Amino acid sequence: MKKIIFSIFLLLFTLVACVDDEGNDPVLGEDLTNISYNPTPHELTIPPGLPSMNIPANNPLTVEGIELGRRLFYDPILSKDSTISCNSCHKLTNSFNDVVAISPGVGGLIGNRSSMSLINVGFQTNGLFWDGRSLTLEDQALHPVENPVEMGEVWKDVEVKLRRHPDYKKRFRQAFGIENTVEITKELAAKALAQFERTLISANSRYDKKKFQLDPNPFLLSDLESDGLKIYFDDQLGAPNDPKGHCAHCHDGSALFSSEVYRNNAITQVATLNDFPDKGLGAITGNLTDNGLFKAPTLRNIALTAPYMHDGSFPTLESVIEHYNSGGHFADNVVIGSITQLNLSEYDKAALLAFLQTLTDTSYYDNPAFQNPFN
Repeated sequence: MKKIIFSIFLLLFTLVACVDDEGNDPVLGEDLTNISYNPTPHELTIPPGLPSMNIPANNPLTVEGIELGRRLFYDPILSKDSTISCNSCHKLTNSFNDVVAISPGVGGLIGNRSSMSLINVGFQTNGLFWDGRSLTLEDQALHPVENPVEMGEVWKDVEVKLRRHPDYKKRFRQAFGIENTVEITKELAAKALAQFERTLISANSRYDKKKFQLDPNPFLLSDLESDGLKIYFDDQLGAPNDPKGHCAHCHDGSALFSSEVYRNNAITQVATLNDFPDKGLGAITGNLTDNGLFKAPTLRNIALTAPYMHDGSFPTLESVIEHYNSGGHFADNVVIGSITQLNLSEYDKAALLAFLQTLTDTSYYDNPAFQNPFN
């Protein structure tokens, strides 16, 4: 009898716990049709040189959807213990990247990869994450929540938290036209996050102003920086005997500064292709020759995103340049010509570093649409 009474009490407690202050059960749902639904289309402003962005037909940009995504991006409600938000690992003033090699997740847990910059992420078309496991921003947004060393939550519980939240109920209705709180799902949350991330555009560096003649000042780049530009683009701009950086093989000369290729960039010494501690793309494809391959990230704002590489193993840009100058560690899937001993002089290395710093754009810091709405 005591067991039956306890079971009834537990059931009643659970039902009461699921009811919000207004008497609505987020599981059974709450009608939202009294809230107006009239979304405002948002047109992206694409800076000179950047390509057009492919916006999915089933997730058009709206003012309401982007604002919902911004709030979800900065809100630790998505994490298990309400301590970690997307912003925890993707900080505004670091090109939406982090300042540590490996970002801590819930409970201080540490994974094995460095965070990636989200600047201009909406233009990427060849997979997301270091290993390319997500093909769309909508899919990418789903992963960190349930990663045990990131947010450590389950989406089912996040959905309940969002359905209970008085502000989010209204915002999901305004963004997506849902009629009941039970329609607040992880898929809609991911769509909102993807909308916000597609707006994170940065292309107002000194290089851009020079390249696209946005500034009439003829001295936007110093002689040192101009020499670094030639080293970076080597075959395209330099003379046959000029020093070559071979940078554009993986970080091409397009306005995105990434070829979106997956490469073994020779930072890990292994005896065979089976020996990579992190197999990267190979773990996704199952192909032996893909082991140790990681996506070449954008070099825009690269000076803001230290430390570097998929494992955060290089603390400075100088150490990255030294690595590539040395030729790194050969393996059977290292692309000869892309990774090779460069024999750059001290001046050449200083020039290349100076050029990379011209890719920095901090003007987006002041864009209120990118900033934390809870501050």
